[in-house]
Amino acid sequence: MLSRVFMRVAHGLKNFRLRRDYVKIAGVRKWSIGMCSSSSPLQLGSAGLNHPVLTAQDVVDCRAAFVASPFMLRVAGRWHMLFEVFDLDTAKGQIGWATSEDAKVWTYRQIVLAEPFHLSYPSLFEWNHEFYMIPETTGAGMLRLYKAFEFPVRWSLVGILLRGYFASPSIVRHEGKWWLFAESDLEGKCDTLRLYWANELLGPWVEHPSSPIVKGNSHIARPAGRVVPYEGRLVRFTQDCFLGHGTAVRAFFIPEMTSTTYHELACSHEPLLHASGKGWSQSGMHHVDAHCMEDGQWLACVDGFRLVSATLTDEHA
Repeated sequence: MLSRVFMRVAHGLKNFRLRRDYVKIAGVRKWSIGMCSSSSPLQLGSAGLNHPVLTAQDVVDCRAAFVASPFMLRVAGRWHMLFEVFDLDTAKGQIGWATSEDAKVWTYRQIVLAEPFHLSYPSLFEWNHEFYMIPETTGAGMLRLYKAFEFPVRWSLVGILLRGYFASPSIVRHEGKWWLFAESDLEGKCDTLRLYWANELLGPWVEHPSSPIVKGNSHIARPAGRVVPYEGRLVRFTQDCFLGHGTAVRAFFIPEMTSTTYHELACSHEPLLHASGKGWSQSGMHHVDAHCMEDGQWLACVDGFRLVSATLTDEHA
C-alpha cells in the first residue's frame, strides 16, 4: 500500500515538473518543422532546411506556441504528417495533422487527438493495413496505443502497453517481434533508455535483459524518431539532451537485437542534425522521421527551434 501511495505522490510531482517545464519551453523555445533529403539517412545534414514547412502560425484551431516531433506516412498517394501542437491556453500538447501531395508544400488541417494530459511524439505506423499511433503520454503514467478508425482524424485507445514514465516511445517490427525503445528517467535527466519486446502488438511486453541499454548518458538516451532499416541493420536516432532538451540528433547502428542480446554502435562521432546557427533551427534540432523512397533516396521530416523572449500570454511567435 505504501509503495502505491509513494508512486502516486511521485507521479504527481513528476506531472507538476512536466507542466512547469512545458510552460518554460513554450515561452522560450519556438519549434518548427522542416523537410530534408539525401541518398542516406545518415547524411541528411542541413539540406533543405532553409525554410520550415510548418510553424505555429499555420495552426488555425488553437493558439499554438510551437509544432514539433513530426511523423509521416504516405497513404494512397498523399503524405500525412502527425506532430505535437503545444496549446498556449491549456499548456499541454495535442496531436495535429497536415497533408502534402509532394512532401514539399504542407497544409495544416486540424487537431486530431487531444486528451486531459499532455501529448507529444506521435509515433505513427501502419500494420496489417491498419494505422496506429503511440504518442508520448507521460502525464497519464502509462504508454497508450491508439488505432485510427477513420485515418487520420478519428483515433481510439485500444491498449495500455506499459505503465510508468516512458518518453519518446519508438516502435519497430524486426525479425518477427515488436521492439519498443523509450526514455525512462523520473528525475528529468533524459539519461536512461529502456528496451522492451513483444510477440504481439498488444503484448505482453517484456523488458529486455540488457535494459536499460543506456544509463547515465543524456547525450544518447532519449529517442529522436522512427527506427529504420538501412543496409541490413537497424538505425536508431537519439536526442542529445546534455546541454538541454533536444540540442542535436545522433544515430546508432543496431547490428544485433534478440530477446536476450543487444548491441549498438555509433554511426559517427558527429551529430546527424544540430543547431544551424540561423533561422528557425538556429538553436537546436531533436527529431527525424526518415523514409526510403522508391528511387533509393531518403526523405525526412525534422524539427528545430530558435530561442526567443516570450511568455505564455504572447500571440503566435
